[in-house]
Amino acid sequence: MVKKEIETKKEYFFDKPKNVKGLFRFFYALLLVLLVIEFFIYKHTYFPWEEWPGFYAVFGFLAFVALIFAAKYILRPIVKRKEDYYD
Repeated sequence: MVKKEIETKKEYFFDKPKNVKGLFRFFYALLLVLLVIEFFIYKHTYFPWEEWPGFYAVFGFLAFVALIFAAKYILRPIVKRKEDYYD
């Protein structure tokens, strides 16, 4: 007789779609709460555009996009090696 090994896979928290969906709902709710709070908090600004609602969110997103493009089109050609570099 041949013994068959039973494969037991460990199930992690994010393997269940229900947990992932709940995490996204939590992040969206947190985003909504922070957006609402922004209208009630006084900001000590130096420039007039810092008073615009959502300025820091837009600024952060644009900085993120600029960082991605800089990494892809400026830094990658500098660091990239030919495919047979280690041969």
